[in-house]
Amino acid sequence: MSETGKATALPAELVRITTDPSTEPFWQAARERRLVAPRCADCAAFRLPPTPFCPHCQSASVEWVELSGRATVYTYTVVQGFPGLADITLVPVVVDLPDAPGARLVTNVVGAAPADIRIGTELTVDFHPISDGWLLPVFHIADPPLGGE
Repeated sequence: MSETGKATALPAELVRITTDPSTEPFWQAARERRLVAPRCADCAAFRLPPTPFCPHCQSASVEWVELSGRATVYTYTVVQGFPGLADITLVPVVVDLPDAPGARLVTNVVGAAPADIRIGTELTVDFHPISDGWLLPVFHIADPPLGGE
């Protein structure tokens, strides 16, 4: 487990991305610390990962919607160790995005003890530096509402 026992992200130099015309707006927004999702301009279906055509109506028309950064854990796993990083703890998750119905994002939870993560846990986006100056959307457990649970 990591020194603090909390989930973390992989070191920046180990994560590289490539972009294409369908994914570039997502990564450019992340570089600006904004979470966005593509929505079909014809049928309004959200789609993640970004694709050149809507899987529902096959339209190529797309609009990029800025999201609140809130998410809920749909599923997750805990990974103890990584090649060359025996003490790292990773928590890859698939999250539901409430302001992009039907879209799910594969990401990581950071800064939390794995025991504190459950299906349904509410999360908030953050951005982790990766190689070549890009930022990777990651999530941490949302602050509890004021006045208790």
